[in-house]
Amino acid sequence: MNANKDFLKKGTTILTTKPFAYVLSSKYSRDRCDHCLRSGKLSKCSACQCVYYCNRSCQQDAWSIHKTECPKLKKVLPKVVPDMARLMTRIIIKLKQGGGEEMGYYSETSYRKFKDLMSHYSDIKKDKERMEHFMCLCGILNELFENEPMPSYVELTAIYGRICINSFNIFDLDMNSIGVGIYLAPSIIDHSCMPNAVATFEGPTITIRTIVDLPCLDWSQASSFSAKISYIDVLKTTKDRRMELQNSYYFWCNCKKCEQPELMAEAAMCPNKSCTHPCSPDTDTCTKCGTEFPEKFKDTFHEISDFTAYHLQSMKDMAYLDVSKVCLKKQEGVLHPLNIQHVQTLQSAFDSTISLQHWEEAESYAKRLTNGSLLYYGEVHPLTGILYLMIGKIQLYLGKPKQALEPLKRAKSILIITHEEKHTLVKEHLKPLLHQAIMEDF
Repeated sequence: MNANKDFLKKGTTILTTKPFAYVLSSKYSRDRCDHCLRSGKLSKCSACQCVYYCNRSCQQDAWSIHKTECPKLKKVLPKVVPDMARLMTRIIIKLKQGGGEEMGYYSETSYRKFKDLMSHYSDIKKDKERMEHFMCLCGILNELFENEPMPSYVELTAIYGRICINSFNIFDLDMNSIGVGIYLAPSIIDHSCMPNAVATFEGPTITIRTIVDLPCLDWSQASSFSAKISYIDVLKTTKDRRMELQNSYYFWCNCKKCEQPELMAEAAMCPNKSCTHPCSPDTDTCTKCGTEFPEKFKDTFHEISDFTAYHLQSMKDMAYLDVSKVCLKKQEGVLHPLNIQHVQTLQSAFDSTISLQHWEEAESYAKRLTNGSLLYYGEVHPLTGILYLMIGKIQLYLGKPKQALEPLKRAKSILIITHEEKHTLVKEHLKPLLHQAIMEDF
């Protein structure tokens, strides 16, 4: 831990650790190594035909768990075991091998074991949707562990609860979720919608780094932890963030951000095109310039907001450019440019242009996204840094090295704090692009 007696500087690594257990998402099973999670040339496990490895070393390192998992996966072919069932299977196997004694240290003397993770057992038992999911998983586990000793129903419920409450989504270099893992020591860190630390990944290894200067408190006491990460994507209204946290983690968030009024998140555009003041959609007059809103503006605003919400939900798993464009067109002159729904729609449009390789449009949407990213994620955040990196990368591809320099430099100033200099994202992706931009401009 890089700290002095008084504070932890931003960019300080608080924790870095390998997972207690993890799984690669099944949709990436043919594209990424099941052990190190890297993409590239892969070889299939000849026994189960389900998992792929990039080399023999990864296969050997994974064998302690996979040797028990392998025949189970083979037995249920051609069925694909759901990710959650597979993670539970791996945890059961690991606990049977004595993994319950594994210790994840978060200070020199303090640690957590798997049994120390909160399970929210009573909340899970009362959660109808989660219990239905759990019962489905039990059916799969009974098939996988047929004629083998299994943990009791209560123990299985506790394992399921610990996964629901403590798991981390594992992200690739572009911040796409590619798997799920349980990390013992990092599970002690609390949530804030205004995080002062972030989790990043190098393969399955997690690193928690500060993004602001923090007071150096007694890290041996969980209640004294000054570092907070965000458990969810904070590009949501306070109402939606609180609902998601309540439904997923069973707590009502009272962080500073949730307690402050949201002036921008649901703001309307002032009818005066030269005024950029965020207005309440329920007001009759702009409080800054005094311009009156047209009759029935409230109805129009809420109709467009509902229309956008419906389509954003429908595009949750796949962004569509034409749908995003329709939403953006309707929002014009009605939703403020920093209204969360507008920013979310821009993100959807950007994602779809990247998928379609429409680079000129991608550049335009990315530039329009920057103010929203800075407002909702903050200046020092992985997603803000990666957005600047993407802008620079696209501009280089479009033959604009002079324009690419500024966003790439901004990306570097952010990502060396969130990821550090030696991270693959900085070392193998950002720095070569920055060098290319400098040379091409020269």
